[in-house]
Amino acid sequence: MKYHALIIAAGLLALVPFSADAAIVRTVEKSFTVTPGGVLKVETQGGDVRILTSGDAIVKVIAKEKIRAGSESDADLILQKLTLTIEQEEGGVSAISKYEKDSNFHFGSWPPVQVDFTITVPRNYNVELKTSGGDVAVADLNGTVNARTSGGNISLAKITGEVVAHTSGGNVSLTEGGAAVKLGTSGGDIRLGHAVGPANLNTSGGNVEIKAVENTIDASTSGGNVTAAIVGGIKGDCRLSTSGGRVRVAVDKTAAFHLDASTSGGDVEAGGLTITVERGASGKSRFAGKVNGGGPELKLRSSGGDIDIDVK
Repeated sequence: MKYHALIIAAGLLALVPFSADAAIVRTVEKSFTVTPGGVLKVETQGGDVRILTSGDAIVKVIAKEKIRAGSESDADLILQKLTLTIEQEEGGVSAISKYEKDSNFHFGSWPPVQVDFTITVPRNYNVELKTSGGDVAVADLNGTVNARTSGGNISLAKITGEVVAHTSGGNVSLTEGGAAVKLGTSGGDIRLGHAVGPANLNTSGGNVEIKAVENTIDASTSGGNVTAAIVGGIKGDCRLSTSGGRVRVAVDKTAAFHLDASTSGGDVEAGGLTITVERGASGKSRFAGKVNGGGPELKLRSSGGDIDIDVK
């Protein structure tokens, strides 16, 4: 396989004063003919990553350099410390932006150049994406997604393969997951439209919303509400929990499972269930028993609100 590379090498930087609002934009583009099913690896510091898809066997990379500089000559000096590598590798393509650390830049102004990536890949492709401070967005993709950001939102469309996505400071959303899904955030909401495979969702500071899940679900939050709808029968043990809000789950009227619901800050409301009661009752803080003869466990917990079980 033929390899291609574009490298802006590191060099010495003479620091010059510039306005924090000043910005010079430069664009680098590169395209590669690829085999569908490969892997795109992206890494940037402080920039956004946007993945588009097409029916062509081409990966097209557009890197937009946003330079905080007062003049073109100042921008040239800043770029001497940027290493931008866009290359075709065995099995795929990589696009990596790294800026050499400099103690003369203060928090909030580093790095002085932000590289945003907009990349178009074949619909049958896999992506591994990482940014230290921007948003991540992925269009409909027949492949796997591994996405991480330290300070932005993650927005994913319909993804047929396994999904792992985590942010330390934003929201995470997925329109549809066709395989196992693991979504996490330390400071935002999680929204999942439709999950075909097992789903694991965790946030430390927001709400969790799942519109439809066909497989097992493990969802928790330390500071919000959890809402979920389980489609069809419950295929394995499921858990929904919150330390600071309400839990609401919808189940099919024919689903067979073992209910274990408990709250220390409200009531458990469960009307319409065909249940053999083991402990507690609807309207109390604890309700447990076998629904439609029993089956996998549906465990519901709240430390600060009500628990509602709705029958569809």
